[in-house]
Amino acid sequence: MASLRKVPGCTNWIACFTDKDGVRRQRSTGSKDRRVAQKIADSYEEASRKKRTSRQARTVIADLHRSITGESIRAVTFREFAESWLNTKRPETAPSTAKFYENAIAKFTAAIGAKADSEIVDIAKGDILAFRNSEAKLFAPKTVNHDLKVIRMIFRAARAESVVGEDPAEFVKTVKSSREGVRRSFTLPELRAVLSVADDEWKSMILFGLYSGQRLGDIATLTWANIDLPAGELRLVTRKTGKQIIQSLSGPLLEHIEALSCPDDLTAPVHPRAYDFVVKQGKSGNLSNQFADLLAQAGLREKQAHRKTHGEGRGVGSAKTGISFHCLRHTAVSLLKEAGIPAAVVMELIGHDSKAMSEHYTHVGSESLRKAAESFPSLL
Repeated sequence: MASLRKVPGCTNWIACFTDKDGVRRQRSTGSKDRRVAQKIADSYEEASRKKRTSRQARTVIADLHRSITGESIRAVTFREFAESWLNTKRPETAPSTAKFYENAIAKFTAAIGAKADSEIVDIAKGDILAFRNSEAKLFAPKTVNHDLKVIRMIFRAARAESVVGEDPAEFVKTVKSSREGVRRSFTLPELRAVLSVADDEWKSMILFGLYSGQRLGDIATLTWANIDLPAGELRLVTRKTGKQIIQSLSGPLLEHIEALSCPDDLTAPVHPRAYDFVVKQGKSGNLSNQFADLLAQAGLREKQAHRKTHGEGRGVGSAKTGISFHCLRHTAVSLLKEAGIPAAVVMELIGHDSKAMSEHYTHVGSESLRKAAESFPSLL
């Protein structure tokens, strides 16, 4: 016999019933009334045992719900629920994160086709597995797992709101690959080789990446308002974590900045082409590809076609060679540590990724940070 249960934080009863194969199922009844919910739960079980299709079963239950309560059950499609979830998330996250969520949802809706406009309860674990496996043929494991995480978040929210009784994504595992490599630091000869083939804007971005340790997207979107030359400081809020960074400029970076032409409009970007790419696309993927081309020109990795081929996602090249633009951040940390700078000062200068890391280290004085910045070797 079908039974009912409550999920913490949900007002509607969840039906627990046995299907035709003897498997115990759970699904929201859409009702707060226990008497109504029990009848709906019994109908779920009856419909399942009579081998009715999902659509036939929902029609029976909808008619039953309408006859008892006088109200209609509104069917929610995956596309509708995902859009509602995304609208909720936008004010809570950075624009780049919201854009990432949007892209992951677009990939999934394209993968499931017509099911995106069917009821969300029609989507099964097999659909999500098929999406994961198809992505694994096109993208690096990290990208696949990030997209899968977004889909999990959506179904977790759907279950919490009693839109679905079961979470089909709950037990879909992430992908693993032996291709995933460990990022390493650049050597100084390698950096000089890359600088020798870079144009002026890319040379500037590489120097900013090395001497500030900041990420590609943050460097690409720097404006002259982020640079306080009289104070010798770089000030920005990171796109990934929203952390405010106030960083002492190293001698080599300060020398480089002073050689640039500073416009009267401080809102102007320091690196105009890169800035336009990130603003228009909402991400720095195109710039990552350009940097990969520079690495190839410098003889540090093989030339890679920037298109999706079977099993060759954009991250595959960096996984094989262990170097990417992000490695400039690792290089900055390595150079500071080699210069004898304490770990607390290194982490404060570069900027922690997490609140826990920030709390782990005590406050570092500005004089210590300035001395650390001055320990960088010059590549100019």
